[in-house]
Amino acid sequence: MPKHFKDLSEREILALAISLEEEDGRIYGEFAEGLRENYPATAKLLTEMQSEEASHRNSLFEIYRSRFGERIPLVRRQDVKGFVSRPAVWLVEPIGPAAVRRAIEAMESDTRRFYTMAVQRVTDASTRKLLGDLADAELKHSETAELIGRQHLTPDAQQNERETQRRAFVLQFVQPALAGLMDGSVSTLAPLFAAAFATHQSWDAFRVGLAASVGAGISMAFAEALSDDGSLTGRGRPVVPRS
Repeated sequence: MPKHFKDLSEREILALAISLEEEDGRIYGEFAEGLRENYPATAKLLTEMQSEEASHRNSLFEIYRSRFGERIPLVRRQDVKGFVSRPAVWLVEPIGPAAVRRAIEAMESDTRRFYTMAVQRVTDASTRKLLGDLADAELKHSETAELIGRQHLTPDAQQNERETQRRAFVLQFVQPALAGLMDGSVSTLAPLFAAAFATHQSWDAFRVGLAASVGAGISMAFAEALSDDGSLTGRGRPVVPRS
């Protein structure tokens, strides 16, 4: 079962950082290969970013070995709650600079937030410095993504991107919300009408409907709390503690 970020030890935080740098480096390599034929300058830039990720990973390796030895536990993105799932856009052919730019921005925002949170969790001074430097490096990568956008995004491409973002918003937020609303309404109203038809008593129907509503609310709350604690996505906690 995935762990909360707050429950990770310093050893696991460093192992996760190594895993993230390895994954990001491979993704940059896939992007560079996909753009090499039509956008060689951008492909070269992505190859340089891949090399930089490799140097980040090596720095993390060194500080991990100095503190914890040779064995690195397997801690991946999917093993920690709060990370956003990344669609494998590098598998789509042909891939364009706009898709690469969006993917890089999402990757770097996710990883930078992780490093910012990690700095607050570790106590070793050298480790804190390295993690802070890596957070700054991820910000530079986001600026590189903006540069790619300025180089290749024409007005028509920008309009298409806005349309894509609008469709993505509808598919990712509006449609699931409506589907959840419909599902919750049907599952709540079904026992209510069943009780009304079976007993012909409004009070019994009210009690059944109230129980179904409370049960649905508890179920949704648990599902939300177990899926994401908001520490890494930045979208907030499912439960807000009283100050």
